[in-house]
Amino acid sequence: MERKERLKQSKLYGTMQAITAYLDKYYLDAIAGIVPGGIGDAVSALFSLVHVYFSLFKLRSIPLTLAILNNALRDVLLGLIPFYVGDVIDFFHRANKKNMALIDGFINDDQDIIRTVNRKALQSLVLFFVFVAAIFLMLWLLVWIAGKIGTALFT
Repeated sequence: MERKERLKQSKLYGTMQAITAYLDKYYLDAIAGIVPGGIGDAVSALFSLVHVYFSLFKLRSIPLTLAILNNALRDVLLGLIPFYVGDVIDFFHRANKKNMALIDGFINDDQDIIRTVNRKALQSLVLFFVFVAAIFLMLWLLVWIAGKIGTALFT
């Protein structure tokens, strides 16, 4: 059996398709984001680790893995925007669907996707660190706002 077909027939590939359907097609990613404190966003982001694992260990592409991490962290950051604005944005972002399209492009040797991912590899690496820093800043800001609101309400 050809490598491409083995990858598409693998249990891991099927799991990625199911995760993508549940989180993006049925909007469970956006619904989970409603859980306060970024907990729902963090839990739904954990499902992206399946895409990361597949791209890093099955497809063996660091640029693809960086692009997938970029999409996943962008999704978390957007979901953390307070006052339900991030939750609304989360309905439209669909990071898992984007990641699945990148993986399918690599499996099918789609040269446009491969060139785009390789060209944006450095950008993805820089954005990875920016998104991680921004997520920590956003979480700190949410805790700070909650503390101020709590102080105002209970003093």
